Amino acid sequence: MRRAAVAIAAGAMAVSLAACGSAKESGDNADSTGSAKKGDDIKVGLLLPENATARYEKFDRPLIEKKVKELTGDKGEVVYANANQDAAKQNQQVDTMVSNKVDVLIVDAVDSKAIAGSVKKAKDAGIPVVAYDRLAEGPIDAYTSFDNVTVGKTQGEALLKALGGKAKDGQIVMMNGSSTDPNAAQFKKGAHEVLDGKVKVGREYDTKEWKPENANANMEGAISALGKDKIVGVYSANDGMAGGIITALKAAGIADIPVTGQDAELAGVQRIVTGEQYMSVYKPYPQEADVAAEMAVALAQGKSLDSIAKDKVDSPTTKAVPSVLVPVVSLTKDNINDTVIKDGIYTVNEICTGKYKAACDKIGLK
Repeated sequence: MRRAAVAIAAGAMAVSLAACGSAKESGDNADSTGSAKKGDDIKVGLLLPENATARYEKFDRPLIEKKVKELTGDKGEVVYANANQDAAKQNQQVDTMVSNKVDVLIVDAVDSKAIAGSVKKAKDAGIPVVAYDRLAEGPIDAYTSFDNVTVGKTQGEALLKALGGKAKDGQIVMMNGSSTDPNAAQFKKGAHEVLDGKVKVGREYDTKEWKPENANANMEGAISALGKDKIVGVYSANDGMAGGIITALKAAGIADIPVTGQDAELAGVQRIVTGEQYMSVYKPYPQEADVAAEMAVALAQGKSLDSIAKDKVDSPTTKAVPSVLVPVVSLTKDNINDTVIKDGIYTVNEICTGKYKAACDKIGLK
């Protein structure tokens, strides 16, 4: 597992180095979808979807702000807004940024369909839009995220590995993400490609707004419907929901069954250390954030994305969007050192606080 993770991480680094050239190096020709040429004194609008998931405030926002400053010699400004999981609020935030004449937008959509009209407003105002982490609809100019189908496959493969021979002995519960998030559909697709025919899915849910409390309620319903002795594992699409699921499992007296996750949140990593959660998907946020910043600065300056975005992705409304998809890593207790610690996401001290210290010592995390 560790050798595999290192190999994948090395591949991710290679992709990053190949795809993530500096915006200052991405050519001097104005892109047909970009704004007129500008210097380094640019204004980048950053709209993130919510702050309940730890990653957005801890990683995405500061990383993007740092990269924009680096690319613009400290002259670029990032104007930030968080939608708190409210699609209507996010549309208003786009309108405000259009009125304030930002030079480019980076948008992680609460609802990929609901944002389409606001993306068009920005476009009509001459403001290019980078879809970040989620493939927003409307006339977007660029997109960066992770390979979301591969994320689901990674989760499914890990769950099957953890189940071993038990895969045929019982049923699993699938706790997918929000139906308004296009990523959730891709995670689900990838997971089903791996799990279908190899394990019985007893109950499956699309979890409203990705909320842990909704996952908790769904899990309670699944336990009641299936019986606690019939559930052998849980596919959870992210770490926040995994927390709510594990709380429900504990309350029902269910222990020692594998639960998946995603995002490598600190609480999720700590649950992996103790064995309450089997795995998470580590997504190298620094690479994704750097790409988004590079795309945004290049578009604001009217430069080509050719040296940054080597891939093309189709959205339901826009074909051949210049894109960068960053690889992911299956995170288990065997490769914590080689992933989140090595990349500086967390320190051992942050993970191995008081009640986790004995478990950390047991797996050699010191």
